[in-house]
Amino acid sequence: MAKIKVDGKEIEVPDHYTLLQAAEEAGAEVPRFCFHERLSIAGNCRMCLVEVKGGPPKPAASCAMNVRDLRPGPNGEAPEIFTNTPMVKKAREGVMEFLLINHPLDCPICDQGGECDLQDQAMAFGVDASRYKENKRAVEDKYIGPLVKTVMTRCIHCTRCVRFTTEVAGISELGLIGRGEDAEITTYLEQAMTSELQGNVIDLCPVGALTSRPFAFHARPWELTKTESIDVMDAVGSAIRVDTRGREVMRIMPRVNEQVNEEWISDKTRFIWDGLRTQRLDRPYVRKGGKLQPVTWPEAFAVIKEAVDRTAPEKIGAIAGDLSSVEEMYALKALLASLGSANIDCRQDGTALHPSHGRASYIFNPTIEGIEKADAVLIIGSNPRFEASVLNARIRKRWRQDVPVAVIGDIGDLRYDYEQLGAGAETLKDLAGGAGKFFNVLKKAKHPLIIVGQGALVRGDGAAVLGQAAKLAQAVGAVTPEWNGFAVLHTAAARVGGLDVGFVPQDARRNVADVLESSELLFLLGADEFDMKRTGNAFVVYIGTHGDAGAHRADVILPGSTYTEKFGTYINTEGRVQQTSRAGFAPGQAKEDWAVIRALSDVLGHKLPFDSLAQLRAALRAEYPHLAKIDHIAHGDAADIARLAKLGGALRKPPFISSMGDFYLTNPIARASAVMAECSALARNGFKQAAE
Repeated sequence: MAKIKVDGKEIEVPDHYTLLQAAEEAGAEVPRFCFHERLSIAGNCRMCLVEVKGGPPKPAASCAMNVRDLRPGPNGEAPEIFTNTPMVKKAREGVMEFLLINHPLDCPICDQGGECDLQDQAMAFGVDASRYKENKRAVEDKYIGPLVKTVMTRCIHCTRCVRFTTEVAGISELGLIGRGEDAEITTYLEQAMTSELQGNVIDLCPVGALTSRPFAFHARPWELTKTESIDVMDAVGSAIRVDTRGREVMRIMPRVNEQVNEEWISDKTRFIWDGLRTQRLDRPYVRKGGKLQPVTWPEAFAVIKEAVDRTAPEKIGAIAGDLSSVEEMYALKALLASLGSANIDCRQDGTALHPSHGRASYIFNPTIEGIEKADAVLIIGSNPRFEASVLNARIRKRWRQDVPVAVIGDIGDLRYDYEQLGAGAETLKDLAGGAGKFFNVLKKAKHPLIIVGQGALVRGDGAAVLGQAAKLAQAVGAVTPEWNGFAVLHTAAARVGGLDVGFVPQDARRNVADVLESSELLFLLGADEFDMKRTGNAFVVYIGTHGDAGAHRADVILPGSTYTEKFGTYINTEGRVQQTSRAGFAPGQAKEDWAVIRALSDVLGHKLPFDSLAQLRAALRAEYPHLAKIDHIAHGDAADIARLAKLGGALRKPPFISSMGDFYLTNPIARASAVMAECSALARNGFKQAAE
């Protein structure tokens, strides 16, 4: 720690702090354009100038100077800086005048208007006139894909976007070419950016040079109602803000959450919003004469009651989809139990995970933030770049700090280098037995991290693979009282919640295939991610939001609510309990899913014991107390990993591959999105498209 005086106020800060950070710690406001806490220091906007006492007779860039670089006074006094002297004020006004020489006067039509750093800082630190009469320079706009719109004449060359794509996203797709007046940011070849995190440059850009293409000219920031929520496009549970106008979602933005997503979100999270309003189910339907016909709620319930009455209880089944909240899964489980059936599953992909093995056997035990501690990483059958893009950025951050990363499986580019140990289960078995150099790397590490992906667990030998991974964790000392490095990476937001409330067959050997085979009447709770031909001749009741695979197969459709239209509990891959908030209402006659199930239970003669969400949550939390602690992780027992290591079974030879197909089309909301469809088509085409 070091003592420093800021505008006469003495404070103590870590000596690696920049002067800018020290000034903010003291409560002084320092303007900046290029500096960002999560990116390397560029020092090229010169807006953050301060005066250093005893230093040269000119202002210093506070972002590029550390506290340790300051000299104490002649008698050992604490070094002193000033952020509001006449010298500093004049220097900042000069910098702002330079920035505005070429900046276009198009604030009224700029999408950044109202939340623009340049506007705000020009008001606070600039002057009201310019001495320059020359023509402004203009720069041609660049095509960089369907997500980010460019107006490069507005660019002030802060290079935040360049540093983000290179350092965080892991691919150098943006760069600065030319010198002086000819300098410009470009993608070199003017083809679409390929990063699945590229939308974050929109938030980073301090001016209107990079804005959201799908959101362009749709709304102004001050028109929007802002609702804090969490994302369900993957199992990370990123903190988001949903901006709505009326009942329509207009955009989705990230919120800062250091423990989960820092301040990044994936492109699927950010640009999914147009899929929330298209292909929606807004009224009940019943199949008559081979065609789905709109009906009233009582008529739909009557058809379901008739089907339930003629079906034996053990022939009734239910499958929960990847976007289901804990409340609706709990309600559906209770309904089926009242009907006399335990034929339920939330594991559409057939993964081998089961709550009977203990909570530590199916969560990301070291936590997402714990990746920052890992000093050796092994990834088994997962491509976190697509399965959990924001989490992958954390792994990349550790890789940049010289932490070794190795992979078992055929999973492709991760945006960082890794050692390929082998392709499949045999390699894992050999490694667990102590073979190979990387075993010693893991053994010597203080905090080894072993990530097991769904690509290794959805196979027929998934349980045996899980056992071998646990055996390896035991062998290298990854599970200790201080550190549990055994991490299961999920791809579905609903999965951990479903496992927590037991929405699975009681027998760990049974899976979704057994539920499908034994069901003559099947409830699908937003379940679309399996081949509908496997339902056979079953009578299918689909409770969901979009006209996707499940709705096309259904005999009765009951319209539900998306994650932006309900208050729902989700549990992310690390076991953190989170809640969505309602930002708008579902269209037409659609209702919240738990309310649909509760109303149906009354018609079926098995009324569930709750009439409101509060009553449902009270019952849920009484049965599962850890669900009452929002934003809290109920950690698993390390003994679960020891028991898991004893799982046997034959291993198969095919290589591990990622369980995720097309990153942009993984759920009904994504498949309803025109933006995601364009991204998917571009990805299949190698991201090549003529400039618009």
